[in-house]
Amino acid sequence: MATLNINGKKRDVEVEADTPLLWVIREQVGLTGTKYGCGVAQCGACSVHLNGQVVRSCSIPVGNLKATDRIVTIEGLSRNANHAVAEGLGGTDVPQCGYCQSGQIMAAASLLAKNKQPSDADIDAAMTNICRCGTYQRIRAAVHRAAGMLAGRKA
Repeated sequence: MATLNINGKKRDVEVEADTPLLWVIREQVGLTGTKYGCGVAQCGACSVHLNGQVVRSCSIPVGNLKATDRIVTIEGLSRNANHAVAEGLGGTDVPQCGYCQSGQIMAAASLLAKNKQPSDADIDAAMTNICRCGTYQRIRAAVHRAAGMLAGRKA
């Protein structure tokens, strides 16, 4: 039995210690916004925040987590699914197939939490998620748009 803090709620899950966090989030907790892509922490479709850092949940065994660790999934990023990054991606026509979108949003939100006005180079370095549709230029534009939206909201 493991106790996890997912999106601010304590969840008791009955899984083996080597079960990847991704499968606990999707199968045990029922939050399916976090996607399975490659299973080897390369594509980023499974990105979540762990204690404020973006991580690939497919490569984190539940046994490595503590009950005090804070896990945030795409569902927990904002109350009404209206996070500036999600709006930025939609407003720049990033999603085509949409499969990588939740991971892209989680990576961009993590970047913008640390760097309010990232340069193109900052975005390129932080956004290591794979997009099969190849919308990388639009993703970069969306991150810039989200940064502007976040700055405007604080004013």
